[in-house]
Amino acid sequence: MAIDFTPEPRIADLRDRTAAFVRDTVLPAELAMLRGPGSPDDTLRRELQRAAREAGVFAPTVPTGHGGLGLDVRGQSVILEEAGYSLLGPLALNCAAPDEGNMHLLEKVATDAQRERFLRPLALGEIRSCFAMTEPAPGAGSDPSQLLTTARRTDGGWVIDGRKWFITGADGAAFAIVMARTGGPDGAPEATMFLVPSDTPGFRLVRHVPTLDAGFTGGHCEIDLSGCTVGDDAVLGEAGKGFSYAQVRLAPARLTHCMRWLGLAGRAHDIALDHASGRTAFGSRLGDLGMVQQLIADNEIDIAASRALIREAAWALDTGRSGKHETSVTKTFVAEAVGRVVDRAIQICGALGVSDDLPLAAYLREVRAFRIYDGPSEVHRWSIARRALRNRCTG
Repeated sequence: MAIDFTPEPRIADLRDRTAAFVRDTVLPAELAMLRGPGSPDDTLRRELQRAAREAGVFAPTVPTGHGGLGLDVRGQSVILEEAGYSLLGPLALNCAAPDEGNMHLLEKVATDAQRERFLRPLALGEIRSCFAMTEPAPGAGSDPSQLLTTARRTDGGWVIDGRKWFITGADGAAFAIVMARTGGPDGAPEATMFLVPSDTPGFRLVRHVPTLDAGFTGGHCEIDLSGCTVGDDAVLGEAGKGFSYAQVRLAPARLTHCMRWLGLAGRAHDIALDHASGRTAFGSRLGDLGMVQQLIADNEIDIAASRALIREAAWALDTGRSGKHETSVTKTFVAEAVGRVVDRAIQICGALGVSDDLPLAAYLREVRAFRIYDGPSEVHRWSIARRALRNRCTG
């Protein structure tokens, strides 16, 4: 089956309008943020999302039934790259993590009542959410089977107890999707996802975890769950299927991360190209020097390869494949390629690149964590290798 990456006219038009919106509205807001508070708040989010609605570029990943543009994954790959040209672009379009992944999960798994209560206001940008799985050691991190948070049945509901850590966007989130261990009928370990409003008694935000990056609204937080009681209607999907539901969220979410960060790599590369075109040294433009040209060429290669991998993985998801292998390969390569691109851009710009007169230093802080988020590169390589060996042995 042929793979065609040419965007249809509707997507091409939306791409151009998104690029113009990011350039004219979002980049000035990003500059003001980096020179001021350094991270976005809900006031800025609401302002940018209102502007995105007016520009007709809001919610590209959300189904049309919930007020979004309803793009398939290939269409998303085009638009989210344009949105990612600014740190604030995905936030403005309401396609930023963790809300984007949560909306996808709710659309696939939630009941009609849950969609109305949680998905609809999230899709409209009226609220934010978080996904609470990661725990402090020795709890769940890269290995979800180490999940320590528990949920036990009571009359008409569940009581959740545990500690969650590095929960992105938790401060100010209206609700959390909480992963907790529940006992299976044969005693086997299993997990269940719960929709927990943040004002539920027993749900307590402990602190913000100080981190290298600062680009997520609501920060990265630690949450305490002590006697947190919810009803049966809080169960997302079916009890005991939390680990399988996590896979529903994982492959698309890791791919949309790649789309967004590739956009930021493109922005860093453009800044470096502008500098290399105008700055002179040793009697010529920087861009005419062979060693600078190598840095530029390597950036072009990393960006092109990343885009091709993203498009192929998007095609796999759109054609009904699990995309587990394709998204794992893509995430590993793109996370590292984006870091290389931003690092080379800084090198080309020299002292200006490490200064706050350009946004490159902030970009480097943001993209470094991508090699850890959604599974560290080492875990993905392990999975990729095991899959290759298994396929070879069975093939």
